[in-house]
Amino acid sequence: MFQRFASILGFCLLATACTPGAQAEPASGSGAQEVSHAPEFTGINHWINSEPLRMEELRGKVVLVEFWTYSCINCIHVMPYVKQWHESYHDKGLVVVGVHTPEYGYERITRNVENAVKRFGIEYPVAQDNGYRTWNAYGNRYWPALYLVDRNGRVAYQHFGEGDYARTEAVIQELLATRIPAPESAASVR
Repeated sequence: MFQRFASILGFCLLATACTPGAQAEPASGSGAQEVSHAPEFTGINHWINSEPLRMEELRGKVVLVEFWTYSCINCIHVMPYVKQWHESYHDKGLVVVGVHTPEYGYERITRNVENAVKRFGIEYPVAQDNGYRTWNAYGNRYWPALYLVDRNGRVAYQHFGEGDYARTEAVIQELLATRIPAPESAASVR
């Protein structure tokens, strides 16, 4: 009896770990969360495909922060889209950063994460967040989760789970098309 209960409980926990049916939530507009500055990458154990990055240094670029873990099937389903966005928009000012936050103990092992990055052909930077410090800074609760950060460093869009790829790409395009206004020169201000 107890073993059956434990099995059902384990299945329920596993089923909710990766949320395929979650919906996108723009971070601005009516009924949406307050637009906030994107937190720094903090508590990162190891960087793959990059030297350490700081959100402050990425100002002026559009940043896609993707929370994922390599054995989550929903994360694996989202991966081709994230890779395509990196390939299509990297030269236009998009920086993709995968934040690998482990669900299971074996996902904390750097060699396993490096092997997964290589196996999946991920070329963008990946931050290994074993202590959930960046995850917690974003208040994240789901795998996969996508956060789009505008050129001013504000979270402009978020999406949890699979799907809504066309909407996410449209927001990427919209944010890339938005330029930061040039500061007024001292001569023009009287």
